Amino acid sequence: MANYLEQLVAEWYEYQGYFVRRNVSVGKRPRGGYECELDVVAFHPSDGHLVHIEPSMDTDSWETRERRYRKKFRAGRKHIRKLFDGFEVPEEIDQIALFVYASKKNRTQLGGGELRLMSEMMAEIMHVLRQKPLDTEAIPENFPILRSFQFVAYYRKAIAASLL
Repeated sequence: MANYLEQLVAEWYEYQGYFVRRNVSVGKRPRGGYECELDVVAFHPSDGHLVHIEPSMDTDSWETRERRYRKKFRAGRKHIRKLFDGFEVPEEIDQIALFVYASKKNRTQLGGGELRLMSEMMAEIMHVLRQKPLDTEAIPENFPILRSFQFVAYYRKAIAASLL
């Protein structure tokens, strides 16, 4: 099973209609092993949108992150289209480095991809889910994290009152 962030990202994209691949090893080496693993790759066939997301809770230096994400995003650009063989996929791949512990004060890109903060993704998710009534538009149970967020969005006033 994927870690929490990977699971959340995969649920969010799948809920929006994307075909999602998780923890995919790419670049098989002749003597065994793989070039690297891609955390979440999602393709929306009707929109023709292809996205590669690498979520992380690390607190590594920007230099270390830059090396790691450059490698992952390079491998993604090289191998992702093969993951959706039979589909007409776009040449352009949106690549996102998603961090819990980071700031965009001095940078907006990392390793050739977009730097995105978890707070931004959570705001996007909650904006959509708070508009979906729990009684008539419940998130399907195969998305347990998103369904939990829908409950929080639905009961937000009671939750906020209990925190006072």
